[in-house]
Amino acid sequence: MGIYADKACKYFLEGYNCAQSVFLAFSDVVGLDKDTCLKLSSSFGGGMGRLREVCGAVSSLFAIAGMLKGYTSPVDFEGKSEHYKLIQELAEDFKAEFGTIICRELLGLPPGADSPVPEKRTDSYYIKRPCENFIKKAAEIAESKLLNQRTENLVVQVNGNKN
Repeated sequence: MGIYADKACKYFLEGYNCAQSVFLAFSDVVGLDKDTCLKLSSSFGGGMGRLREVCGAVSSLFAIAGMLKGYTSPVDFEGKSEHYKLIQELAEDFKAEFGTIICRELLGLPPGADSPVPEKRTDSYYIKRPCENFIKKAAEIAESKLLNQRTENLVVQVNGNKN
């Protein structure tokens, strides 16, 4: 397990939601302070505020990708296309391990939203919720697919060639 996956799992066990855990682990990389990371990602826990839609860990994976490789111009069709391709690849990497990126499917829950009231974090909570596995995988994907490519791109820029 990489250092970012370790940090993300640690944050989850401290009580942060799945999205906060992943995004906060990469705060140094995305260049945001702890409070900003936590606030920005707070809505995505529980598959978007316990709606049980896209897994919060995956949402933060996508947010990290946006911070590191996102586009900014509304007319950058090529940049937008490349970014969406990257997001789809990241989703496929996660799906290869778990079969889906949908929170309720990952947790075996019925359709529909959960109560907005989160469960208390107890030992039994952590036993019945495999979220730590999803957090670990999302962080590992971010580290391997986004940080390693980022380092390779920096080496290319320093060396002045792409080969």
